[in-house]
Amino acid sequence: MKYDISSTKAPKMPALGKGTEFIKFMLTQVSKDMHEPLVPMLFPILGAHVSGAEFQHPSNVWMELCGMMANLVADSGCNKGQLNGWVEAICRSFRAHDDAELKKLVEWQKQVKTKSANKEKPARPDVAFWFPPADVTNPAYIQNSMACEKLGGRTQYLNMPEVEMADRMCGGHKQVSQMIRNIYDRQRAGALRATADGVTGNPLLRTNITISSTPFAARKFYRNDLFNGTFGRMVFSYKARTSRDGRIPRQGKYSEEFLKKLDEYLVRLDICKGRYIIKPLNKLTDKLAEDMAQLADLADDDLLWDISKRALVSAWKAGCLMWILNNQTWSRAMGDLVEWLAYHDIWSKMQIFADLLGKDADTMSEAQRRGPKNLLDNLPNTFNESQLEALRENLGKSKEGTKNQLYKWVFRKFITYSKQTGLYTKTEEYLLGSKNA
Repeated sequence: MKYDISSTKAPKMPALGKGTEFIKFMLTQVSKDMHEPLVPMLFPILGAHVSGAEFQHPSNVWMELCGMMANLVADSGCNKGQLNGWVEAICRSFRAHDDAELKKLVEWQKQVKTKSANKEKPARPDVAFWFPPADVTNPAYIQNSMACEKLGGRTQYLNMPEVEMADRMCGGHKQVSQMIRNIYDRQRAGALRATADGVTGNPLLRTNITISSTPFAARKFYRNDLFNGTFGRMVFSYKARTSRDGRIPRQGKYSEEFLKKLDEYLVRLDICKGRYIIKPLNKLTDKLAEDMAQLADLADDDLLWDISKRALVSAWKAGCLMWILNNQTWSRAMGDLVEWLAYHDIWSKMQIFADLLGKDADTMSEAQRRGPKNLLDNLPNTFNESQLEALRENLGKSKEGTKNQLYKWVFRKFITYSKQTGLYTKTEEYLLGSKNA
């Protein structure tokens, strides 16, 4: 395990080597302080360009690259707005398509108004928006989902500059949890909805979303959904407040030359159709799942294990997109970035919500921004059961779970047990791995 998610310092993004040229290319347009926070936000935008392609996950389930959602979290004035430059550049073709669709709709509305009450009204044209407005209402979102499904199963993309906008799209805050889960799992909307012309439908939700918010707004928005799988489905990218250095961050200019090169990459996504199995990515994902299980065992943290499962799926989807962008070939550097994406997501969740996962709170101090603790690191190289028991009680964990945790550590070869002395000893393998972490 390369990353310490219990630290307040963000996991350092690996060097962007062979196969990640597109990521480096996009980073030329944002200030250096936003490189790591923005990279996880890139993939839901890109995923909306892929329709008609499926990838086999290590679970043997075929998945589309829809249902990707990410929330950028940083204090006000911390440059979250730079995400919009990426969004508008990548979604230029979406804008052009939607402008043409809007003209169809406006023309239809004019025809309806010119018909008298006893005249037959023209049928509403099939109109599907690929990049709906951020303040889209729930009925409009459902209607557009129906149109996207009817016209080929296209993924629609939404970019919300404020997290509260999701309430409007979902039909109220009480419906947010169900809607996020349905979008992530590519389920149907869950109910028949009436549209403007009286047609009802229950469309398959193919949607990707990016959201920007402050830590306070994010905590308030998700606080009632921390344990039902909702916030685990959302990728979080947290940027801590930095020092006051008095320097204005520089953004890119999105020149014609840049946009032309960008389109050369995007066409690889647009033309990707069919079914694919990316064996090296799946092998990496299996390894990361084992690493996450070990990390959860070291911390004796079931919630961490639950969160990690969906963090790995999101990182895996990002890997699929990098594979397409890299002319459908894999590289070690791409694998390193996939691994970092998973750990950065979990670290961000812990930085924003760690205290709320244990108790209710409205504010969070720097001391509270801590992830799961590696209990074994807090014990001497040789220790007894009572020492672990005392450590668990000090951290608010049950005394009854001590024996089970020791059993898991022995099974994973983190420690060995001596019947003669009744003591446990950390293995050389564990100590070497901790030293290299």
